[in-house]
Amino acid sequence: MEESCFAVSGKPMSRIGRQTISVPQGVTCEVQDQKINVRGPKGALSVDLQQGIEVNIENSIITVTRKNDEKQTKAFHGLVRSLVANAVEGVTNGFQKKLELVGTGYRAALQGSKLVLSLGFSHPVEVVQPEGIQFALEGNNKIIISGIDNHEVGQVAANIRKVRPPEPYKGKGIRYEGEVVRRKAGKAVKAASAS
Repeated sequence: MEESCFAVSGKPMSRIGRQTISVPQGVTCEVQDQKINVRGPKGALSVDLQQGIEVNIENSIITVTRKNDEKQTKAFHGLVRSLVANAVEGVTNGFQKKLELVGTGYRAALQGSKLVLSLGFSHPVEVVQPEGIQFALEGNNKIIISGIDNHEVGQVAANIRKVRPPEPYKGKGIRYEGEVVRRKAGKAVKAASAS
């Protein structure tokens, strides 16, 4: 184990948990009743603090520490630090995921706040925009999902992708931008290679 992952006491510490978080200008953070409230230009988020985890805010620097070395507390140390860092990033810049529709005739359209998907089914699929999430389109085959809550943005993107996941032969379906779909050889290719 490297020296860098040891605290002054000589005990191993969470590599992620011990990293400090700098608070940008225009963002306020306060700890209140086992919860940290983060407010910024894009909105407000709160993160629940697990038992045994402490958050200190000093000179626009957030430090996450743990009170003991119990297994569960150690497990939550890095998690809480990541959640707080995501909250700060979310209220400052926000998060976004991009999805691509691949397939002949596959397209997306916005009807008010509702996303309407044509995916080769006998009917269009409608996705209602959840609170705190925004839908946008690039052309008619690229969907941009944005919001301040990283978990929420990722979950909505995963739910939309689940409607028509990429199939392994032609790669048709909904995929994340830049996602590489592992393709299978079809029967015709197998037959040709056998002969």
